[in-house]
Amino acid sequence: MSWLFPLSKSASSSAAGSPGGLTSLQQQKQRLIESLRNSHSSIAEIQKDVEYRLPFTVNNLTININILLPPQFPQEKPVISVYPPIRHHLMDKQGIYVTSPLVNNFTMHSDLGKIIQSLLDEFWKNPPVLAPTSTAFPYLYSNPSGMPPYTSQGFPCLPPYPPQEANRNISLSVADTVSSSTTSCTPAKPAAPSFGILSDLPLPVPTADTATPISQNGFGYKMPEVPEAFPELSELSVSQLTDMNEQEEILLEQFLTLPQLKQIINDKDDLVKSIEELARKNLLLEPSLEAKRQTVLDKYELLTQMKSTFEKKMQRQHELSESCSASALQARLKVAAHEAEEESDNIAEDFLEGKTEIDDFLSSFMEKRTICHCRRAKEEKLQQAIAMHSKFHAPL
Repeated sequence: MSWLFPLSKSASSSAAGSPGGLTSLQQQKQRLIESLRNSHSSIAEIQKDVEYRLPFTVNNLTININILLPPQFPQEKPVISVYPPIRHHLMDKQGIYVTSPLVNNFTMHSDLGKIIQSLLDEFWKNPPVLAPTSTAFPYLYSNPSGMPPYTSQGFPCLPPYPPQEANRNISLSVADTVSSSTTSCTPAKPAAPSFGILSDLPLPVPTADTATPISQNGFGYKMPEVPEAFPELSELSVSQLTDMNEQEEILLEQFLTLPQLKQIINDKDDLVKSIEELARKNLLLEPSLEAKRQTVLDKYELLTQMKSTFEKKMQRQHELSESCSASALQARLKVAAHEAEEESDNIAEDFLEGKTEIDDFLSSFMEKRTICHCRRAKEEKLQQAIAMHSKFHAPL
């Protein structure tokens, strides 16, 4: 029975014999992809013959249409989604996937380019709005379940000075540590207290790690290292430690004897002196700055005057160029020729009326007529030159 289906047999043998040949389904797929590309020149190919993306803007809202072609396309309908999620009657409840009837009723004989164009036309007629809660862009071709979500990168900042109540709580925790273990004398590192002497420091005392320099206004200051243990406290008795915890003046006096605080105070004094020295230098530069500022103002005023003069001269040059243009000269020649003709006509009328002699008539009439004909000839020649020039160049 093979002779009944010679075409199918030859087609199957040719498909089997040439692995690189395209089947009718693949050819139809390529035709639909070409239709999509021809209809929309701005479409981007994310993955060849699999995924495409088309951006468009409506009402200052840029939306990306993602077109995914399944493996059995065009027997299976394409999956069309948008990002960011929008609210529209052609979208699903989540605002991600297109549920247009043209997409739901897609067949292998449908035109994919026209379907996308009809979708864009509908978006132009009824502009969509952003969904209230935007989700991440849907991964259509790959599974992103193993990918960690994107976390926004924060910028560390120094906390403000702790209030006085926080200092009292911290001092109690130090006392509890000292009373429970008087031999080690290694209390936990408290937050820096904001006593009156520390409130005027140029930089806040950090409560976090002090190993890294703190940058403020482009300058860095490295805090002195705070030791893990204070040998001075090991020489005090429990009663003295208790009194120090209960009486803030004793704690402050002990705190002022620390070499780290003395170093901070010295650094503060040095910084104040450097700031004062820099301020004095800036004050010395003030007269020079004012002089240069006045020079700039004078030059700006001079520039304004020169600009005004230049604009006036440019206007005058433009008026002169307009008055000397070929068209203006032609118009003047035409008027002058007409005036000379009228004067010659008046001379002829005076002669016919007997008001002038024949010798005077001949001399004046011939002169005016000669002038009239010369002007007419120049006007016609100039007109020809203008017409010839306009064929090859811009108008004169």
